[in-house]
Amino acid sequence: MLVAKALFSGPSSIPQSSKLLKPSIKPLQNPSRFSSVCVKSSSQSVLTETLSTAPAKTRVKILSEALPFIQKFRGKTVVVKYGGAAMKSEALQSSVIADLVLLSCIGLRIVFVHGGGPEINQWLNRLGIQPNFLNGLRVTDASTMEIVSMVLVGKVNKQLVSLINKAGGTAVGLCGTDGRIFTPIPSANAAQLGFVGEISSVDTSVLRPLINDNLIPVIASVAADGTGQSYNINADTAAGELAAALGAEKLLLLTDVAGILENKEDPDSLVKEIDVKGIKKMMEDGKIAGGMIPKVNCCVKSLAQGVKTASIIDGRLEHSLLLEILTDEGAGTMITG
Repeated sequence: MLVAKALFSGPSSIPQSSKLLKPSIKPLQNPSRFSSVCVKSSSQSVLTETLSTAPAKTRVKILSEALPFIQKFRGKTVVVKYGGAAMKSEALQSSVIADLVLLSCIGLRIVFVHGGGPEINQWLNRLGIQPNFLNGLRVTDASTMEIVSMVLVGKVNKQLVSLINKAGGTAVGLCGTDGRIFTPIPSANAAQLGFVGEISSVDTSVLRPLINDNLIPVIASVAADGTGQSYNINADTAAGELAAALGAEKLLLLTDVAGILENKEDPDSLVKEIDVKGIKKMMEDGKIAGGMIPKVNCCVKSLAQGVKTASIIDGRLEHSLLLEILTDEGAGTMITG
């Protein structure tokens, strides 16, 4: 197994005494030096390695193994939807932010789309408003919509921008209303769901100059229609539609599961790669169900609109973005068109 895979993807064929799992790479405070890398062994003990003390050949080997992946994605647009466990855990959040900044530094054009369900629920509860859901979608009345806008646009979005900037990137916080990035219409179930929107059009004109200047747009999944009415938009849907409009190379959905499983009851039956035809067959056979259905539909739709690949990846893994993009092991399921 290659050294880079050992660092990024956990157990390998290297000797047991040096087996590495789940690296936790901290953001570099001084780009001219390598910072400490914390890795967990299979017994969950934590070891601290310092790359600056590793043999020079080892460091060079790690970098050289990443070169083909860097060449493949450099200059390409990658849309990342952020949510789930990676948003709730402070450690995983730091991991995602570090990955974004690293990928941006090596030339990928990152667009970051986020929701913020747990944070919204927390504030609704503080204000004595009971969160309600229908078929996995938040029932959004006028009072809830006000809270959703304040939390996603005013709090979560700016917090993520601050974290990216602190880690050495340059982020710009936006929501779907800005520049009419998303123009929503009421959902088909508006009578039951309230102000939950579907995207009728996407305008990327405000985003392209930012992307071309290697800035990282951070976009909250809230948008207003022509009358100024705000709508809550599913973040997966927003990311998929945006990836299609930008002609993205890759769409990445961070989730709370390992990916798509051949057998829903067997966590070891992960499907690493599958095409659209195979996905449709799995859906017909009932192998994809529940909350995975809208995510898969989002991926399939984006592929049909020109996105090259779409991946549903395990956001519970540290540095899952690096695993998916800079190794051939991946961190979930990649769907091809």
